[in-house]
Amino acid sequence: MDLGPSSTRGHLKVFLGMAAGVGKTVRMLQEGRAELESGRDVVIGLLETHGRDDTWAAAEGLETLPRRRITYRASTLEELDLPGLRARAPELCLIDELAHTNAPGVEHPKRFEDVEEVLAAGIDVFSTMNVQHLESLNDNIAELSGVRVRETVPDSVLQKADEIVIVDLTPEALLERLRAGKIYPRDRIDAALQGFFKIENLSALRETALRQVAQEVESRRRVEPDEVDTAAAVGERLLALVEPYPGAQRLVRRAWRSAQRLGAELDLLWVPPPGGGTPADDAGRSLHALRQLASVLGAELLIEEGDDVGETAARVARERGATYVLLGASRPARGLARLREPLPQRIVRLAPGVDVRIVADRSRRGS
Repeated sequence: MDLGPSSTRGHLKVFLGMAAGVGKTVRMLQEGRAELESGRDVVIGLLETHGRDDTWAAAEGLETLPRRRITYRASTLEELDLPGLRARAPELCLIDELAHTNAPGVEHPKRFEDVEEVLAAGIDVFSTMNVQHLESLNDNIAELSGVRVRETVPDSVLQKADEIVIVDLTPEALLERLRAGKIYPRDRIDAALQGFFKIENLSALRETALRQVAQEVESRRRVEPDEVDTAAAVGERLLALVEPYPGAQRLVRRAWRSAQRLGAELDLLWVPPPGGGTPADDAGRSLHALRQLASVLGAELLIEEGDDVGETAARVARERGATYVLLGASRPARGLARLREPLPQRIVRLAPGVDVRIVADRSRRGS
C-alpha cells in the first residue's frame, strides 16, 4: 500500500501484523534482500530473531550492524547502535520491533524515536510492529485479550509512514505455527495457547489490524494535497470531557479513535472547581498521565475552572468550534442531585447544534 512519497526525509515502510509469529520480520528481510539485489546499499540495523530458524535463514547474507552494548544494573543489554548507523549511512536500514523500549543511557527512550532520527538523516527504514502496540488501541486490546500491552507507539508514527504492509495470516495457520514450535520454545507453548493466543483473541486482532490499515488508506484519501482545503469550513471537531482519574485514559483513547474516523481535531477539557489548585497524590498523577497521553496522541488538554461543568463545556465547545462533545457515563445520582438536569441534557440545551455522545466503558460489559 503506497501512501505517497516523502520529500525531505528517508522513506519509512512498516510491516504490520496482528501478533507475534505472523511473519513480519521475515517479510521485511525478504524485501530488504530484494532491494540489495536491485543494487541498493542495505544493512540490518537491529534484528530480533527470537531463536526462529526461518528468521535466521532470511537474514543470511545481509550485512548486519554490530549492536551497542549497554550495562544497566549489572546486566549487559544490546541496543541499536544509532551513532554507528549514522556513520555507516546506508541507503536502507532494517530495524525490527518499532515499539521496543531502549535501555537507559542511549539517545532515545524508544526505538521509534531512533527510527525518526535515522529518517531525518535521509536513510530509508523498513520496520515491524504488531497492531496491539498502537497507543490508541491500548484499552481495546486489553479488553479483547485480557493483556495490557506496556510498550506502545504513538499513532502518529504509523500515520507518517510512507508505506504500510499488512502481513496477514489466518488464526488457524498461526496456531499451527505456534504448536509446531516456530514462534516460542516448547516450554512456553501451553501458556501462550491459554493466554494471548486463544483463537477468539487472534480473530479479533486480525480484524483490528485489517481495519487499521483500511482506516489509514481512507484518511489519506479524504483530502488530496492539490484539492482546496475546506476542512476549516466543513470539518468536525471533538471535545472530550475528562477528569484526573485512571479511567479517563480509556475515554481519551476512544475519543481519539472517533476523531480519526471523522478526520477531526480533538480537544480534551477538564473543569475543576474554582480555586482548587493543582491536584495532588493520585489525582495529580492521573492529570500528569492525561497530559502525557494527550501529547502522544496529538490532542490538546484544556483546563477551565468553573462552578458549572455544563455551562463551561458549552462555552468551550462554542469557542473551539466543536461539533461533538464526548463524555463518560455518569455515576447514578443520589439525594437532591436526582432533581438536577443531567449533564448530557444540559450541554445539549446550552450548546444547540453540537452532538453529545456518552462513551460507554466496555470493560464493564457483563459485570
